[in-house]
Amino acid sequence: MRTLADLLADGDLRGKRVLVRSDLNVPLDGQTITDDGRIKASVPAIEALAEAGATVVVCAHLGRPKGAPEDKYSLAPVAKRLGELLERPVAFATDTVGESATSTVAAAAPGDVVLLENLRFNPGETSKDDVERGAFAEQLAALADVFVSDGFGVVHRKQASVYDVARLLPHATGGLVSTEVDVLKRLTQNPDRPYAVVLGGAKVSDKLGVIGNLLGTADRLLIGGGMVFTFLKAQGHEVGKSLLEEDQLDTVRGYLDEASAKGVEIVLPVDIVAATAFSADADHEVVAADAIPADRLGLDIGPRSSALFAEKLSDTHTVFWNGPMGAFEMAPYAAGTKALAEALVEVTANGALTVVGGGDSAAAVRQLGFSDDQFGHISTGGGASLEYLEGKELPGLTVLEESQEGPL
Repeated sequence: MRTLADLLADGDLRGKRVLVRSDLNVPLDGQTITDDGRIKASVPAIEALAEAGATVVVCAHLGRPKGAPEDKYSLAPVAKRLGELLERPVAFATDTVGESATSTVAAAAPGDVVLLENLRFNPGETSKDDVERGAFAEQLAALADVFVSDGFGVVHRKQASVYDVARLLPHATGGLVSTEVDVLKRLTQNPDRPYAVVLGGAKVSDKLGVIGNLLGTADRLLIGGGMVFTFLKAQGHEVGKSLLEEDQLDTVRGYLDEASAKGVEIVLPVDIVAATAFSADADHEVVAADAIPADRLGLDIGPRSSALFAEKLSDTHTVFWNGPMGAFEMAPYAAGTKALAEALVEVTANGALTVVGGGDSAAAVRQLGFSDDQFGHISTGGGASLEYLEGKELPGLTVLEESQEGPL
């Protein structure tokens, strides 16, 4: 795949219009961005292209609108923040491929940056119909001469701005995508050992494919978050009112047996913070993981589990973490996630490659006061990272390996 570095070295981009697919899907509280990590991660590619004299046309999505404009999903706040980070004006088009987009791009000079409105305001972006999706891609492609794919968080989607545009324009991978792929290769191709994978989050079903694939790669799997209760129940333990996926119990039992046969260590919590309700104000206590009261639900791993997980990570050379250990958004249930992050910071300082797998995990470490540079790598694409680790083909990457790599 041609990279942005190749593009900058080989092609004269001055006066060229470059369409950049970024991942600007940030959390919002009204009009306030609560975590701008993805915007910051998108800045280097946009900045490099602008400084090379290209007219940079940035496109992205935010949230899950249903193919029509919704004020709460507008990228207007993102345009403002992107301009602040770039320290240059960002012209905002109030549509994706309509009159505003066309006129805003036409008025932009070399070195200018334009951000189009939310791609998902157009039904063609996510359409399953190849013709409808392709028609929207042609309208996007008409705005530019070159395409740069720099939104790793969407490369697992076969969408117009991710897949179809790359088939229409000369293209390259942005530094963000290139870095993500390089890191994920280190996790899947001869990783430095011991190699531990920490999985949390709500549902075990979301990560079944990852677990199955990693049983042949990782040395240890540490399981926390809401998904742990399906594992505990599969071992015959009471889990009270905790999150449970009954339909996955047989699958989990199979994984426990397979891990034992392959010599892969599965580490489960030994204590749990159990509460009477899903609330920061609810009565809660630390109980043994195999003795959760029937009238309580688990909302975090306990202190002994935090210490156990830290011990299991202490000698590792490679760690991948996806999913918080508990309901970290509420202070009484944040300790487990914070302790895990501290353990990763320590092994990072000792030379291990630590990868925080995007999504809630990235938001959690920032919310809990950690900085990105305390870890080896913070992914911008939770779902894409997981599908890569499952061994799935990612359409937004495979298309970049295809044609349209000739002269600009």
